[in-house]
Amino acid sequence: MKVKFPEQFMFMKNSRAVQKQSDESMDGKVCVVTGATSGVGYEAVKKLAAGKATIVMLVRNENKAKDVKEEIEKKHSVFIDYFIADFSDLKQVEKAVMAIMGKYPRVDVLINSVGLHSTKRILNKDGYEIVFCVNHLAPFLITKLLLNKLIESSPSRIIQVNSEGHRFNGLRVNDLNWEKRIYIGLRSYGASKTAQLLTVWQLAEELKGTGVTINAMHPGAVRTNIGNNNGRLYRWFLHHVTWHFLKEPKISGEAIYYLASSSELSNVSGAFFNLTIEEIPAKHAMDPKKQEKIWELSLKMTGLTKKEG
Repeated sequence: MKVKFPEQFMFMKNSRAVQKQSDESMDGKVCVVTGATSGVGYEAVKKLAAGKATIVMLVRNENKAKDVKEEIEKKHSVFIDYFIADFSDLKQVEKAVMAIMGKYPRVDVLINSVGLHSTKRILNKDGYEIVFCVNHLAPFLITKLLLNKLIESSPSRIIQVNSEGHRFNGLRVNDLNWEKRIYIGLRSYGASKTAQLLTVWQLAEELKGTGVTINAMHPGAVRTNIGNNNGRLYRWFLHHVTWHFLKEPKISGEAIYYLASSSELSNVSGAFFNLTIEEIPAKHAMDPKKQEKIWELSLKMTGLTKKEG
């Protein structure tokens, strides 16, 4: 007897499904990738380099960036560039993006893959909860700043590396900094990913007719260093227990390459993928009232309201 999964649990079935792949060339394409020195971003960079793309990394650690650049350029004979910014500091992020725009006349693909999970409530210097800032506000700022460049370079693509963790929810538009409730790491993570999805739908609508597509994706249950910023006990459990149930991150790189290169997706925008399989997100991540409010707050918190006004 064939079991039919309820829609809200399809992500479990999809994660075990055979994934799509692409061998289409990325030669001549300029790809901006965040969080590119480890985990999902690193795997994406390796796969993009194998496809002959020019890669611009936006990362926090310069030593790691140099190592990745040397390793991949030697193996694939492509050009790897990097720019440095701490994603908890939006001024640094803006400065780095402006430098990218000044150096590169075109951007064909933007992949926002940076991610943070914290077990403790931490505020950045602007007073923003750090997970919300790193996972949502920084990628939102990068995307908005690069939009005109992407439109000028169209057809082009934006891929927001999201997560099934958005299903944890946790998003309250009147308490983004967790001042009115007890901070829970998984719920904070879910809040940041929910906010990102809400802005993806808005951007997809605004980008209609421009030749730019934007989609979100869950990169699979894979081994990454996300959470390594937390305490010793958390790190021990992550590496000695959790990792045994996770897959190699190579599958994430292959999925991102498919989303970035496949001609099958030339006109697909405003979708959420579990790796390469399109999926319906949780209902709270499609709430139109929250979408409008988060859009306004995201513009305000990143300082873009003043720039657009």
